[in-house]
Amino acid sequence: MTESSGLRLAELSPRRYRWADRATKLVGVGLIAAGLDAGGGTTEGVALAALGVALGLATVLIDKHD
Repeated sequence: MTESSGLRLAELSPRRYRWADRATKLVGVGLIAAGLDAGGGTTEGVALAALGVALGLATVLIDKHD
């Protein structure tokens, strides 16, 4: 890892990055909705929602390779 990459875990082309970003965001929103459906105050609901948020933010750790 170089200094400029910081905590980046992977590099993708801009096109692949867009698809990965869209997919993780959509699945993340789905998991948040499933958590709310399961009961937002239950352990299962909170776990699903937390997993959805983590997945939705996963592409922050991916660097776009220009």
